[in-house]
Amino acid sequence: MPGRQRADARRNYARILAVAEDEVAAHGADASLEQIARVAGVGSATVRRHFPTRRALLEAVSHRRVEALSARARDLAGEDDSRKALLDWLNDVVAYAASARGLAAALAYDGSAPDPVYENSCAATLEEAGAPLLDRAVRDGAVAADVTVADLITLVVGIALATEHRQDPAAQADRMFRLTVAGLSPGNGPRSATDRAGTR
Repeated sequence: MPGRQRADARRNYARILAVAEDEVAAHGADASLEQIARVAGVGSATVRRHFPTRRALLEAVSHRRVEALSARARDLAGEDDSRKALLDWLNDVVAYAASARGLAAALAYDGSAPDPVYENSCAATLEEAGAPLLDRAVRDGAVAADVTVADLITLVVGIALATEHRQDPAAQADRMFRLTVAGLSPGNGPRSATDRAGTR
């Protein structure tokens, strides 16, 4: 029976996660856990057994997208222009966070005490992936030495959360990111995020 129970638990997890992905896509980080349980055909207690916190659920829903962004960082690591490589990656993170509802909330640092099991693994994974890109850009003098990957993830989260209810969140998030990269001085308008890659 233990083997069958484990198989049932795996099936429940897969079904809950599939439903949760749909619900988060439709309702964002505030997706109802009770609704997820109803659609998945399980009890609320079963959902909470697999995902004891809302963050745990959002992290699971966002896992594949975060892995894709990590792979993208590895692909860009060999680019000649270290600043452009970093900005290209950040642009992708912004686009994902703006279009994939729930991802920004999964990446957010909420100030709560760390959970040894459900600590902010999405943000940690992205920080680990982006660190080599940032380190190389800093060594090349293309980015200020005091900038951290955590700073950049916080910036992305802020942009995504600030624009998620706009008519076209992805376009607005892209504009805010380009403004941030270009700066607010006259003549530094919101061109493409990588147009100014050569500017030091």
